[in-house]
Amino acid sequence: MYELAIILIFGVLAYRNAEVHEDEFANMSRKMGERLGKLWDIAHQGMRENRFLRAEKALLTILKIDEKNAAAYNRLGILYAKQKEYRDAIDCFEIASSIEASASSLHNLGLIYYETENYEKAAIAFEQALKLEDNLATRHVAYAKVQEKLNNEKLMFQSLEKAAKIEPNKETYSLLFKAYESHGRIQEAKKISKKILKLKTPQGKPKRIFRPKRVVI
Repeated sequence: MYELAIILIFGVLAYRNAEVHEDEFANMSRKMGERLGKLWDIAHQGMRENRFLRAEKALLTILKIDEKNAAAYNRLGILYAKQKEYRDAIDCFEIASSIEASASSLHNLGLIYYETENYEKAAIAFEQALKLEDNLATRHVAYAKVQEKLNNEKLMFQSLEKAAKIEPNKETYSLLFKAYESHGRIQEAKKISKKILKLKTPQGKPKRIFRPKRVVI
């Protein structure tokens, strides 16, 4: 009976001790989350205000806490790209992609390769980004530009046509029109020109705006 009582006491103590550890762990996790949130705020504000050193320090601190934070590497890559530190930007985007491949990080990597005239690698990065997300016109436009540099006219036109199909606006149509015109495809250029004209806002009487009636409750 005595031994049973001792076992029961130890069991109660162990249970209480486990509760204390769980509370401590939850409290530490909460504090860590708050700290990371503040660091992200500092990084975003620093980037908005072009205070690059402040933003860089915040992002590097985030990576000390969480060394596999792909979002922080991606944001750091953007920061370096803005300062034209392309080698560091490439490193950050490559690490971000290796941790968690995302269309955003791969697209950014492609843009830096394009900027540094490494068109083959840029094409590969854009292709990988498109495999993950192909419903944005900007991704197809970027891929078209690099294919133009590589003299792959067929892929260039296909990408610009996809961009115009996804977002049929003046910007995408204008790019497609210029491409057709510069390569002597006059008939296609004329068709796109007509589509651009249709997009223009017709001149006429502006629509009347009806205001909702005020209702007193």
